[in-house]
Amino acid sequence: MGNSMTEQTQTPETQSAPSSQEDKPDIIRVEQMHKWYGDFHVLKDLNLTVKQGERIVICGPSGSGKSTFIRCINRLEEHQQGKIIVDDVELTDDVRHIDTVRREVGMVFQHFNLFPHLTVLENCCLSPIWVRKIPRKEAEATAMEYLERVKIPDQANKYPGQLSGGQQQRVAIARALCMKPKIMLFDEPTSALDPEMIKEVLDVMIELAGSGMTMLCVTHEMGFAKTVADRVIFMDGGEIVEEAPPHEFFSHPKEPRTQKFLQQILQH
Repeated sequence: MGNSMTEQTQTPETQSAPSSQEDKPDIIRVEQMHKWYGDFHVLKDLNLTVKQGERIVICGPSGSGKSTFIRCINRLEEHQQGKIIVDDVELTDDVRHIDTVRREVGMVFQHFNLFPHLTVLENCCLSPIWVRKIPRKEAEATAMEYLERVKIPDQANKYPGQLSGGQQQRVAIARALCMKPKIMLFDEPTSALDPEMIKEVLDVMIELAGSGMTMLCVTHEMGFAKTVADRVIFMDGGEIVEEAPPHEFFSHPKEPRTQKFLQQILQH
């Protein structure tokens, strides 16, 4: 019981210390999951349990199946074998189950995916109004609250094309948060950004991690992994090769494939 108190008072600076999640409920369970594209076996026997409030960074070389894996967690990609259970709902072909899960899972993509013909505020309000049936005034108040949180409330009436890449990605994060999800998935959220814009997006994600949000993030930003993650997962060839708390993962990687990957990525 003693650990749960220290968890709640963690600051972003101390988050790299391992925290006990054992008393938290499971919010995602992946069991013996496989996926194929035709004859290509893209994901092989994946098993993962994520606790509520846990922050997980998934890394690995290009083509290792990382993005496909997290896209399966809200059924943007379909798995063919095994189980994915999100917040006690199993993802199957049942559209009702898919809709239930998507309401609780926010996703931020590499390329923002904002509607160019809608203002920032309209982008943020669209799903709460249409999916959650929230009155427009309330949706706009919530949107402004989250735009404040990602530090761009002054951009609310602009269109995405008038913003920098970093600002657009922060809008995408605010838009996902407006649905008040239980889980946030990030698919390489900084890889399309210029170097000077990466920090502003990572700062928002670090602040979000400090609030106790369950997060799965596919990224090559190893500094972010060290600061924020409870666990780092290394994927290669469609498999989970290694997983460990960040201090262990970076100091003592066990698998040769992990060691090689870290050597290459930490040299840059």
